[in-house]
Amino acid sequence: MRLLIVGATGLLGKEIVRLLSPEHEVIGSSRKGSDLSVDLSDKASIVSMYQQLGTVDAVICAAGAAKFAPLESLTDEDFAFSLSNKLMGQVNLVRCSAGHVTHGGSLTLTSGILAQHPIPGSAALSIVNAAVEAFGRSAALELQGEARVNVVSPGWVSETLAAMGQARSAGVPAAAVAQAYKRSLVEDITGEVIQVAKW
Repeated sequence: MRLLIVGATGLLGKEIVRLLSPEHEVIGSSRKGSDLSVDLSDKASIVSMYQQLGTVDAVICAAGAAKFAPLESLTDEDFAFSLSNKLMGQVNLVRCSAGHVTHGGSLTLTSGILAQHPIPGSAALSIVNAAVEAFGRSAALELQGEARVNVVSPGWVSETLAAMGQARSAGVPAAAVAQAYKRSLVEDITGEVIQVAKW
């Protein structure tokens, strides 16, 4: 298959590319350092990326930013940034994919554990992650027969925890999280939120 990986240079994106490249033609996209450039917060950038891309069998998004900060310090701009990037960026990846993903193709988005298990500081992220999951389920219904839509919800990633000075063992390695994206790609499922967490 011919695949587009959005966020190909990130922690999860690199592992997804590594996992899928041996069996598929993988095109990477990110803000910089990839085959294609894209700014998720800019719909015109997404449209331009698809125009350069042509047609693929699947799109996997392992990108999207949102603000992590105490509720009292989050500004209107912080919420607007979070909504326009991780949420609307992924919504627009699906909306603008028409004509660029083959019939019956696969679209995989990324949410995160903070949708179900918020922590102090996660107000903006929790909103965005929960909304991505709701959108994924809804889009799967709307696109039934045309494309499959699933969402991967990673828990804490071991490498991220290590970078934060915490125990890697409390998380799931990025390479293991990448397997969830492969499942979304190859299994005949749609409207699913695939949770990857260590409990």
